[in-house]
Amino acid sequence: MRILVTGGAGFIGSRYVRGLLDGDFGRYDDVEVTVLDKLTYAGRTMNLPMRDPRLTFVKGDVLDGALLDALLPGHDAVVHFAAESHVDRSLRGASEFVSTNVLGTQILFEGCLNARIERVVHVSTDEVYGSISENSWTEEHPLLPNSPYAASKAGSDMIARAYHRSHGLPVVTTRCSNNYGPRQYIEKVVPLFVTRLLSGLRIPLYGDGENVREWLHVDDHCRAIQAVLDSGRPGETYNIGGGVELTNRDLTDRLLLLCDADWSRVDRVADRKGHDLRYSLDCGKIRDELGFRPEVPFERGLAEVVDWYRENRWWWAEPAATMP
Repeated sequence: MRILVTGGAGFIGSRYVRGLLDGDFGRYDDVEVTVLDKLTYAGRTMNLPMRDPRLTFVKGDVLDGALLDALLPGHDAVVHFAAESHVDRSLRGASEFVSTNVLGTQILFEGCLNARIERVVHVSTDEVYGSISENSWTEEHPLLPNSPYAASKAGSDMIARAYHRSHGLPVVTTRCSNNYGPRQYIEKVVPLFVTRLLSGLRIPLYGDGENVREWLHVDDHCRAIQAVLDSGRPGETYNIGGGVELTNRDLTDRLLLLCDADWSRVDRVADRKGHDLRYSLDCGKIRDELGFRPEVPFERGLAEVVDWYRENRWWWAEPAATMP
């Protein structure tokens, strides 16, 4: 089995690659993995087992159609993680998000079509749904994105749908809730808060801290992606949620406790533009069809993540000093 993983040097992609090669998903003993990654600020080869003979690393961009046409043939499946993914960066400048997330996905899927790839998983986000004040989103909920990042991911989801409906590309889309885990780049809230607290710095909390997010451990996310790759129905979308909803204030409280700090280290800052109030996924479809359920308890998983950043300062200490 040969699998091409785009964005495979990033946080979630690299965990998926390591899981494939370590046998965490219970099959594909003969797997060979090709990672395509542009190695922008969040992608690092140190996240990958570069000496594993079953891994081939290619530095490149999903916008490079000629590279994809040369690289894709011979692969059985593609898992598409590559994306610009930080809301704050998209608010400062959206063009790179639209280019990579929408056009890059279209170029990749055109290459998959030409190479007759048998299975494609397109990894998306719950942010495409917008904000929901009560209940939870099913996969049939309309897409109502509120940030340039979310809009670009919604566009990529529509490209996936169109390539399946128009051309029969066997693509399945996943939409996941907020991820946390080791090796997450420090611009995201959990590693940002943890690394700043461990460095004796202050942390910024947007607005009143009452925005609600649903949390999923990266290990569970990767298990779900593998279930979708194995058995998901082409043309379908599957929500992947952790089932743990917390206000940002509640999350901050937990991180302060785990880092032996208190609220005197918190700065209340102006709220983010267009800040979605609440995300919540209905995951009945992936549970009933594919048997997926999260396995990592949130309290244990969060404590282990804090311990990982505490014990692996070499991974983050230098970039942490440059964060705003």
